[in-house]
Amino acid sequence: MRAFRLGLATFAILALELAIIRWMAQQIRIFAYLSNVLLMASFLGMGFGLAVGRRHPRLIHAALPSLAILSAILAYSQELHLVRISFPDPALWLWGAEILRAGEVYAFNLMKAVGLFVLVVWIFVCAGAAVAPLFASLKPLRAYNADLIGSLCGVIAMTIASALGTPPPVWLAIACLPLVVLSPRVLSVISAIVVIALGYRSIQNAVFSPYNRLDVGTWPTLDHPLALAANRDAHQVMLDLRTEHVTSPTVKPNEKRTFLVLRYMYDMPFRVSDQKRAALIVGAGTGNDVAAALRIGYARVVSVDIDPRIIDFGKRLHPEHPYSDPRAVPAVNDGRAYFEQNQDQFDVVCFGLVDSHAMFSSMSTLRLDNYIYTVEAMRSAWRHVAPGGALSVSFNVSAGDWISDRIFAVLTQATGQNPRVFWFPESAAKTFVVSKGKSLLPPYKTLFEVTQTTDLVATRAPTDDWPYLYIRPHTFPTGYAIMLTSVLFIAAFGARIAFGSEVYGRGFDPILFIMGAAFLLIETRGVTDLSLLFGSTWIVNSAVFAGILVMALVANLAVERLRPRNLTPYYAALFVALTISYFVRPSVLLQLPLVTRGFVGGLLNAVPVGFAGVVFSKLLSRSPDPTSSLGSNLLGAMVGGCLEYASMATGLRFLSAIAIALYLIAFVLSSRKELLREAAPEASRESPQTLQTT
Repeated sequence: MRAFRLGLATFAILALELAIIRWMAQQIRIFAYLSNVLLMASFLGMGFGLAVGRRHPRLIHAALPSLAILSAILAYSQELHLVRISFPDPALWLWGAEILRAGEVYAFNLMKAVGLFVLVVWIFVCAGAAVAPLFASLKPLRAYNADLIGSLCGVIAMTIASALGTPPPVWLAIACLPLVVLSPRVLSVISAIVVIALGYRSIQNAVFSPYNRLDVGTWPTLDHPLALAANRDAHQVMLDLRTEHVTSPTVKPNEKRTFLVLRYMYDMPFRVSDQKRAALIVGAGTGNDVAAALRIGYARVVSVDIDPRIIDFGKRLHPEHPYSDPRAVPAVNDGRAYFEQNQDQFDVVCFGLVDSHAMFSSMSTLRLDNYIYTVEAMRSAWRHVAPGGALSVSFNVSAGDWISDRIFAVLTQATGQNPRVFWFPESAAKTFVVSKGKSLLPPYKTLFEVTQTTDLVATRAPTDDWPYLYIRPHTFPTGYAIMLTSVLFIAAFGARIAFGSEVYGRGFDPILFIMGAAFLLIETRGVTDLSLLFGSTWIVNSAVFAGILVMALVANLAVERLRPRNLTPYYAALFVALTISYFVRPSVLLQLPLVTRGFVGGLLNAVPVGFAGVVFSKLLSRSPDPTSSLGSNLLGAMVGGCLEYASMATGLRFLSAIAIALYLIAFVLSSRKELLREAAPEASRESPQTLQTT
């Protein structure tokens, strides 16, 4: 029964973690770009909860009331003016979220963000307090089994909820019901009902995909009723660019010019080639590019978009109904994954205005589209262009010349030729075109074409190892640095309360703390590597999380059964696996067949997790205070989340080097501790009185 309740508690915590991360990203726009900060808040809270839970087990009864307070803030975020809280960091382009509005003060905005962070931490402190006494009442490895099984079930439940396209009340109910079982009080029941009701209140006719909150509204600058917002931010307009509409006398003159310019922009990529056999559109969205290809007369139009709900909106609401045309072949997939999984060639490969308003995983600083705009991705797209065909990339360049230079550099390195560049002020976008053979576009210096001079040596082009398109060059990330400093300060202050003033006080385990930081880094590498191999989709994401938990469970069962005494061979195997992971990049595996790629890629990421799991489980079983050791490990994972930001400067591969260094420190400390443990009985036999005095 205690093992079941422990599994129920970790199920609730995992489900609550995923629910809060998704919901906050949709209700307060800035957290769509700070989902890993929310993950750190959950790790921090759980670590503190495990540390104090045995002394204060009644904290579990405050979990749901505290969640109700957060839910009220999120449900009324519009009225509280929190939806568009700005984050003034010039180093990263956040689609306008980095720009302070007039009269705003950065310190005030930081206080709002930090206050919400602290509230999330507190919720998980209360939830984690339920785990502590249950974990301590069982043998360490059996308790850890229950912990992992509960977490795995939480991942599966939330994955099913995502697959069904459920809204926030369902996610919150999945998390709240187990908490009610653990805290069967009237206040907890009322709080759970309030939380679910506030989740329902926040919907407001929105549709929820695994990636975005989607709202349909009107576009203020055009006489057009349908515009799509993703996570509360303007995303797509469903345009009617048919000749009969654009030339209609009912269209105002200024709008007619805008429609004509937009029609030229959407049609242009499909006029480059004299062949009209097949076109591929990446980031097809609601269908503007698909409609353009069909207007030009292409016999087959394959349209790829990662979000199935956005395609559904296009099917139902787009005025030209492009997806109803039998020539249109929609594919729900990540664009990069489509390139690697298919061999077809096209007369045009067109990147629509592909932009991301969210991170693809809470364990990484990458966005959904980061692996689309790399040199390797464009090379792959270029291979799909048939002889005489063209590759076209459209992108919003309102951030400045640096983003335009970066796209230019990526295409130049990928194709070996400088793209032609066209500027469309009406959409703040540039279109970059390269062709294989003769282009049917008019000669240079025609309408909308501009000359772009880019210093290709000075411009850092995104690669699969450094896929950070949106990082502004030569700018220090002040906002992120202050935010992470605040997080670490809160962690240090809270650790002093939870574990005492001494570093080794009240059960704090420095070895498992270090291993937590290292493990988070190899988890991050696993998520990013496998998303590159199979696509940055929510299915891949869920599979990776579930796979990590399964490997940890297998490792724990192996330790429970085999009871290894010497951990040195497992540390050695871990170092070898991480070294291989450092040198074997996932882009190399993309050349392999899909099944082979899956086997090798999965093995490269599963082996380090397995050996790290064996070491962790054995150290946990030896700990004099396993509950606090597990809490220390979770605090270390929070620090690992901070270290993950180093990849913005060093690249993703370097995360393996940091993990190796951390595991090396853990190996030295654990070896020293083992030597002292073995020496203690011998010293006791030789001089018991001296040992007692000491």
